[in-house]
Amino acid sequence: MIVVMPTVQLMILPLAADYEVKNINLAVVDRDRSPYSQKLISTITSSGYFRLVAYDDAYDQSYKRIERDDADLLLEVPDEFEREIVRSGTAKLFVAVNAINGTKANLGGAYLNSIIQRYNRELQVSLSDAGRFPPAPSVTLTSSNWFNVHLNYRLFMVPGILSILVTMIGGFLSALNIVKEKEIGTIEQINVTPIRKHHFILGKLIPFWVLGNVVFSVGMLISWLMYGIVPAGNLALLYSFIGVYLLCVLGLGLLVSTFCETQQQAMFVMFFFMMIFILMSGLFTSTDGMPDWAKAMTQANPVYYLVEVMRMVVLKGSTFADITRHLLVVASLAVGLNALAVFNYRKTS
Repeated sequence: MIVVMPTVQLMILPLAADYEVKNINLAVVDRDRSPYSQKLISTITSSGYFRLVAYDDAYDQSYKRIERDDADLLLEVPDEFEREIVRSGTAKLFVAVNAINGTKANLGGAYLNSIIQRYNRELQVSLSDAGRFPPAPSVTLTSSNWFNVHLNYRLFMVPGILSILVTMIGGFLSALNIVKEKEIGTIEQINVTPIRKHHFILGKLIPFWVLGNVVFSVGMLISWLMYGIVPAGNLALLYSFIGVYLLCVLGLGLLVSTFCETQQQAMFVMFFFMMIFILMSGLFTSTDGMPDWAKAMTQANPVYYLVEVMRMVVLKGSTFADITRHLLVVASLAVGLNALAVFNYRKTS
């Protein structure tokens, strides 16, 4: 659990958590069958994002393919498509999108729209060069991507996934710790010793704090060796934040462990918290799109702060001043959760 599991997960999950959608199945209904429509279809299929699965004569045929999930998008080229472009300079296309998978539908529709717009610009240039239409005024846009120049999704996902793995390892192992003592009966022997409650909690916390740092170090090493990710910021700053963050997560695990009586119960309770923390952390979807009540809950989510800090330091090279608020919130949560764990642990004779 400590070494093999996070290593394998960090090697596999970034390959699966891909925001770039390819091999979108496209069905085409070409009623015009002209050189212009053929060039449009060739432009779409040569982009690398679409796979032509059908070239039908009727709309009903292609629509049935969408119903059977054989096609994700349907493009219909109307009659006299080429004639309308040459004569009036405008023509219409119809696109139907299978929206069962909303993410794939949005990206597929956006890709197709972008390719059609590029084809439209090329068509305007060719027609204006031929003297059929006066050149249209245009605005040239030059953009640059900061912090992730090539829009490599792995630079965005790997730090977030590493944050989740550190959280899961620390949270689950600490949650199973005290409750295991209860199940095997050794908790009674500990309770009759003269150690104080905070000494007991510290004794349970420190080993897993060290293991959490080991898991984080292994994850950073894999990120560098496999994905070539080198933090743009200070590595010592990352370890400082991780050190405080682990106190928070381990405090939650120990608090759960003081409440539960069996390891199975502790696992289910931690799984409940982990699912909420992960889904509301901003790892897969931005927290900006959440309703106001969900945003308010996110402010008490420690995983949200770790994901933010990991991306800020690794991608942007943020400094201590940039993450001060995150550090103070996580430190406050760590103090509160560990204090509750100490308070809730009761020594019995």
